[in-house]
Amino acid sequence: MDTLNERIAQLEEIVAHYESLGLNLSLTRGLPSPEQLRLSAPLLTALPVSELISEDNLDVRNYGGLSGIKEARELFGSLLHTTLEETFVGGNSSLQLMYAALSHHLFTAKNPWNEQGPVKFLCPSPGYDRHWAMLDYLGIEMIPVPLTGHGPDMDVVEKLVADDPAIKGMFVVPKYNNPTGESVSDAVVDRLAQMPTAAADFLLFWDNAYTVHHLTDEKTAIKDILQACKAAGNPNRVIHFVSSSKMTFPGAGVAAMGAATEKIAEMTHYFSKQIISFDKINQKRHVMFLKDDETIAAHMAEHAAILAPKFELIQTTFTHYFQDDLQSYVKWTAPKGGYFVHLTTQPGCATAIVEQMHELGVALTPANAAYPYGDNPLDNSIRLAPTYISLKDLQLALTILCSIIERVTLEKQTSQ
Repeated sequence: MDTLNERIAQLEEIVAHYESLGLNLSLTRGLPSPEQLRLSAPLLTALPVSELISEDNLDVRNYGGLSGIKEARELFGSLLHTTLEETFVGGNSSLQLMYAALSHHLFTAKNPWNEQGPVKFLCPSPGYDRHWAMLDYLGIEMIPVPLTGHGPDMDVVEKLVADDPAIKGMFVVPKYNNPTGESVSDAVVDRLAQMPTAAADFLLFWDNAYTVHHLTDEKTAIKDILQACKAAGNPNRVIHFVSSSKMTFPGAGVAAMGAATEKIAEMTHYFSKQIISFDKINQKRHVMFLKDDETIAAHMAEHAAILAPKFELIQTTFTHYFQDDLQSYVKWTAPKGGYFVHLTTQPGCATAIVEQMHELGVALTPANAAYPYGDNPLDNSIRLAPTYISLKDLQLALTILCSIIERVTLEKQTSQ
């Protein structure tokens, strides 16, 4: 115990030094860095006046083309693995498309969920906090489901959906999950497509936000969920979402969704009551800039060259600091793509770590935010978003974080 207290006293001195620096650093959200945004600067001048008419003969400056111009539907259809009729291209936000799909099925579909009784969603956790925020805002009950490293625990999922008709859907980030970085296996895709559900209108929200966002040369491939659902006789079970938000400009990108023709027609009708068309100029210039799968791959390789050193720094910093006793303090993910690293602390430590980091001027996403309602009884989940911060500042933030993790963990041990 004396040795433990001596180490805590040493850490107090170290932390006091960091406190004197007056820092203002943030690892809170997955923002592309200025260096990444500069990669897409040519997008701003990609559309010449001679290209203002789309391939389906629409003037992109005018009304019309609610489901998106033909060439944009083809470009994003290549990412979604959907045909022209199975693809809808909207504005800059895939979250907006998801919220619209939720709202439609909840309130305005032929047999709205809210008229059938309580509405519940399965939430693979740790997951994306903005998914949970949407569900919570709409009054949908959230049921956490554990992740396995290859997607949601399908034994749990299959039992829940088979027994409860109030479970109407499930969010899945299939590739490089936010925040754990894991990807779903082919077996998980097949089981999701085939599983019997008590709710005939059960719907998968397939948020493929990081579909081309690789960090290594090992580019993960995911089995086509729509084709799997079709093969299982459940073609309307899934809506697949992608966007260019982290390919080009998050505030001025293009989002798209893919689904069976019937489901796309249903959603197009829903949008027709709100808007005449989305920003076709932006759709057209994205087509001119991103062009095709090969151009997108080359562009994203430039992103990876900027991001990979930051993710490598996290691995080396934590491995070096905790090399003598890794499991006693924290575990961390080593993603092959995406935007986040997930930390699993010792139980009861995450909130204190985040709070103490904030006091030192280093902002982190709130502890346990990756769980529905922010409720994680183990209090052991922290998400790191290293993309925006500079490499130099990231090194400092990680060094501080290691000290805080050690201090909080040791203080927890002494209190017990």
